[in-house]
Amino acid sequence: MRQLILKMSISLDGFVAGPNGEIDWLFRSSDEGSRRWVEETLWQAGLHAMGSRTYFDMARFWPTANHPMAAPMNEIPKAVFTRQKALDLHAGHTTAALRDAQAQEGAAEVPAHLESLRSWAEAEVAHGDLVAEVNRLKQQPGNFILAHGGANFAQSLAAAGLIDEYRLVIHPVVLGKGLPLFSQVAKPMDLELCSATLFRSGIAAHVYRPASQP
Repeated sequence: MRQLILKMSISLDGFVAGPNGEIDWLFRSSDEGSRRWVEETLWQAGLHAMGSRTYFDMARFWPTANHPMAAPMNEIPKAVFTRQKALDLHAGHTTAALRDAQAQEGAAEVPAHLESLRSWAEAEVAHGDLVAEVNRLKQQPGNFILAHGGANFAQSLAAAGLIDEYRLVIHPVVLGKGLPLFSQVAKPMDLELCSATLFRSGIAAHVYRPASQP
């Protein structure tokens, strides 16, 4: 059975985005080393999993992005978790995260014929019960499933105990308020620190796994 790994950027005070989904702080504090670490994680995945809001943002950004992470994001298959039985790639609403990414990275509008759109247009739609859908995908062959968010999707995965490993990119930023990662967890959750990598900018990449129960 393959694992579900959550990769999220997070502030020092535990938020994955600002109150309205803002992520401009991610770009201000990132550096080449932390981006390379994330890129390596992306290439290791066999499937990218995300909520529908993140899907619409990413599908409008990555196909034209001039960025090393664009290749693994565009080439690796996707699964989108949504209550809808089908998704129209061009009909969904985007969020502040897309506007922040475009402002910082300069990605252009995505032509409908672009080859890099294919994996986004062919994304698998997981519209059933969250636990059942994740367990179904875990049973499939291939490298691990990499979950990206957004915040509500990540919160639900953590609350349901579905995450086998957390890869948290901790930025040296305090937001004061925003969208937290662990707000839906009903009881304390013990994690084991597997590795910690510090980058020149002050970002730290921490890898955690659920602690073994006695």
